[in-house]
Amino acid sequence: MLSLDHVSAGYGDVRAISDVTLHVEAGETVALLGANGAGKSTILRAISGLAKVASGSIRFEGSDLGAIAPSRRAFLGIAHVPEGRRVFRELTVTENLDLGATALKPQFSKAEQQDLVFSLFPRLRERRSQLAGTLSGGEQQMLAIGRALMMKPRLVLLDEPSLGLAPLVLKQIFQAVEKLREVGLTVVLSEQRIGEALSCCNRGVVIAQGKTIFSGSSAELLKDETINRAYFGSRQATEGAHS
Repeated sequence: MLSLDHVSAGYGDVRAISDVTLHVEAGETVALLGANGAGKSTILRAISGLAKVASGSIRFEGSDLGAIAPSRRAFLGIAHVPEGRRVFRELTVTENLDLGATALKPQFSKAEQQDLVFSLFPRLRERRSQLAGTLSGGEQQMLAIGRALMMKPRLVLLDEPSLGLAPLVLKQIFQAVEKLREVGLTVVLSEQRIGEALSCCNRGVVIAQGKTIFSGSSAELLKDETINRAYFGSRQATEGAHS
């Protein structure tokens, strides 16, 4: 479904990722893992068009994304949930969700997509008339994911969804990611919380210094002590997996 072949990308003259190759099959949930500044977010931004690709190619369902303007990529079925939530604070929960449906194709039902969002995040149903700016950080993250789902995407890019959230809310967010996998959506997740990410993903890809270092199943990554010590810290990966 998604292929990055020898992609280098960044911002201006700064190269944030170099020679990244990544392949994601339809229905897979893949975690991009690594420390802050490793290049995880830039990979997602290169896919959605927010980071400039200097070399290499990105293809989505056979289409060369390099030939498609970033503003048009949502209409292909690519939804990007950026780091920091970025909800429209002066609009209500329902109005934020309605904006997410802008790229929804006419043959699909906005009401059905909203029902899906509310089934994943019942709290949003309770807060539907509330201004987004008055929501808690966790509720805003739920809204950001829900807004992306309103377009009925085929690929969801989630950038650091756990950032700054309390443990109870973290659990709800990762449970939602697992449900997205269960309904057949393809998800690429950028995350520093190794154990939690691997618990809801089929596969993990380790990113370090802008390069792909290792790729394997979630079970393989959790068991590989060399990878854990070198890039995560064995204790962090193990504790996250059992939290």
